[in-house]
Amino acid sequence: MPKRILLAGLAGALLGLLPQAQADSARPAALAADIRWTAYGVPHIRATDERGLGFGIGYAYARDNACLLADEIVTARGERSRYFGAEGESSAQVGNLASDVFFTWLNRPESVEAFRKVQSTEVTQLLEGYAAGFNRFLREASASSTSCLGQPWLKPIDSADLVRLTRRLLVEGGVGQFAQAVVAAAPPGAANAALTGAEGFRLAEQRRERFRLERGSNAIAVGAERSASGHALLLANPHFPWQGAMRFYQLHLSIPGKLDVMGAALPGLPMVNIGFNRHLAWTHTVDTSSHFTLYRLELDPQNPLHYRLDGRWQPLEKRVVKVPVRGADGQLQTVEHTLYESVYGPLLVWPGKLDWSAGEAYALRDANLDNTRVLQQWYSINQARDVADLRHRVESLQGIPWVNTLAADEHGDVLYLNQSVVPNLTPGQLQACAIPALVAEGLPALQGNLGRCGWSRDPAAAQPGIQPATQLPALVRRDFVQNSNDSAWMTNPAAPLEGFSPLASRQDQPLGLRARFALQALQGKGSIDEPLLQRLVTGNHVYAADLVLPDLLELCRRLQDAALSPACGSLAKWDRSANLDAGPGLVYFQRFMARFDALEGAWKVPFDPARPLQTPSGIALDKPEVAKQVREALLAASEEVRELGAGKRWGELQVSSAAQPPIPIPGGDGHLGIYNAMQSVPHGDHLEVVSGSSYIQLVSFTAEGPQAKGLLAFSQASEPRSPHHADQTRLFSRQAWSPLPFTEAQIDADPGLQVLRLAQ
Repeated sequence: MPKRILLAGLAGALLGLLPQAQADSARPAALAADIRWTAYGVPHIRATDERGLGFGIGYAYARDNACLLADEIVTARGERSRYFGAEGESSAQVGNLASDVFFTWLNRPESVEAFRKVQSTEVTQLLEGYAAGFNRFLREASASSTSCLGQPWLKPIDSADLVRLTRRLLVEGGVGQFAQAVVAAAPPGAANAALTGAEGFRLAEQRRERFRLERGSNAIAVGAERSASGHALLLANPHFPWQGAMRFYQLHLSIPGKLDVMGAALPGLPMVNIGFNRHLAWTHTVDTSSHFTLYRLELDPQNPLHYRLDGRWQPLEKRVVKVPVRGADGQLQTVEHTLYESVYGPLLVWPGKLDWSAGEAYALRDANLDNTRVLQQWYSINQARDVADLRHRVESLQGIPWVNTLAADEHGDVLYLNQSVVPNLTPGQLQACAIPALVAEGLPALQGNLGRCGWSRDPAAAQPGIQPATQLPALVRRDFVQNSNDSAWMTNPAAPLEGFSPLASRQDQPLGLRARFALQALQGKGSIDEPLLQRLVTGNHVYAADLVLPDLLELCRRLQDAALSPACGSLAKWDRSANLDAGPGLVYFQRFMARFDALEGAWKVPFDPARPLQTPSGIALDKPEVAKQVREALLAASEEVRELGAGKRWGELQVSSAAQPPIPIPGGDGHLGIYNAMQSVPHGDHLEVVSGSSYIQLVSFTAEGPQAKGLLAFSQASEPRSPHHADQTRLFSRQAWSPLPFTEAQIDADPGLQVLRLAQ
């Protein structure tokens, strides 16, 4: 018999929630939920309606992450300087004052209220319930459960706070990447940039460049034609930050007769973002689509606060933002800061790239600022019945902000959708309006002095100015679909997705090495089973080594250079993995490849659009200048490794310090084709993991329903005293995936089952 622990709530008589509610359907629904915790602290939350469900979600999440959520709400409210002073930074590594200015602008009361007003009744109830559940936990919290208890910033929340978090999430693919640049925007001679500083811009640029890697993912959906079992499979391997506002949380949600879904959600969101239900499993990968455009404004030479639009001068709108700042003496004073807006959106300044001069400035228009459908979209996905139904729900609402969607269903169909919010510009507009120099740098920039360069409205689109669903990539198959943060083009090489707007998807571009690695494993007509998909992640193979290492070792043999001897010897012994026992050859290779990727003409076989799965490859050692540069790159890499500490096994070098002793973490840089993509940064004598594999699920459909296994790599609780602060991280270190209990029988069989009947 499993061990059952009944946990009592504080308010009201604790009755069997669901049987009573079903017996008396005429009674108004109570704010109530059942929460059952299984292994690793995963809550299974059941209620009779959305308010009760949200109540249970908010309570369960607060038990594990109250301080994390409160800190992120402080950020989204623009109040970091009020509580922590101007020094310091948010979890997104933006300085407190600059962060506050940006989020005070983004989440103005009128913007938050406009978002709230258009939500469905279901979403409104979920948000209200979530806030009530969080607040309920705060009334019960103790110092042993909540490390920040007593801090003035840990306080009750409301649904508007959850809207602020949602809007913060929405702009991650657009203006949120330019927060410092928006804050720094000022006419020539003004001092707004002082809030950001040169170092702030440098860090911001690095974060923007890393966006698709740190918030990237792998996904594979295998249909009935290729599955060894004859039933569909889905592998979800999102790569997300291990802390902050993008840290996933596992949960299982059910409303009898309406909803039964399990997976992971982002902080403050009362629904599953990636998961599965009885009929369908789905996941997301960060897409390559543009979700914003830049506009170059022509300024009045006599007045840099006026810009020309269709031959007429328009005034920029000044928006004064007021931020309370706590001084060293604890006293608050108000700092006022002016932001500038055009008809397109806020102005921004990026020194040396997007400058505000006497003659021009730049503005940014973010399509997701008007996306009020995102929460309804994910709640609708949670209830989808199959691939066709999921596609209809996504294409009808068009609420997905900046990710692809891949899915598999119980009928054996699989689906890929690049259906996110993308600006609508015709081919003629792009040709006439684009600024080639900035487009070449990956910035979708347009002429802002002509009204005809504005976004086109299509009556079929769910939002004015975005592309309608019919113009965006979609693919239904019975063999497989896959994506690893590349464009839609090679989702399945047997059916290339071509001919779309470059703002949505590009073809004939080199694939990332993670996608090439996966496609090599999926090619042919052989069957695909769970072990194969799991090995893609747990094998930690460094695919780039297959392409480069043989030639690199050949150069070592040719040179017989004593200065390169440690590197060459380590590379020769290395097994081409990023497993815990991988030798120092991995570190040498990582450092070398960071330089090799920047070399011009270094590939032996350059990229060929006709052979995207095989090219580029090899090192052009027959070119003396390339051989010389490769030697210099390896020499520089050797020096870096020497400073870091050569000779260590990978598991001694890359760790998570969430627990003591630190937990060794497998995997590595996804740019190298390591499917288990992990990002770590130097911290003392080791590399500290900051991002990478997060919520992993492998779902197989059977005649009895879905069977799932996986884990949450960084564990459920950010609270250091929680028993679930690092338990799954140790599993992840061992590459062990656990069953995910979904059915009533599976939940009831858990030996450590804990039950709470929560009523208010």
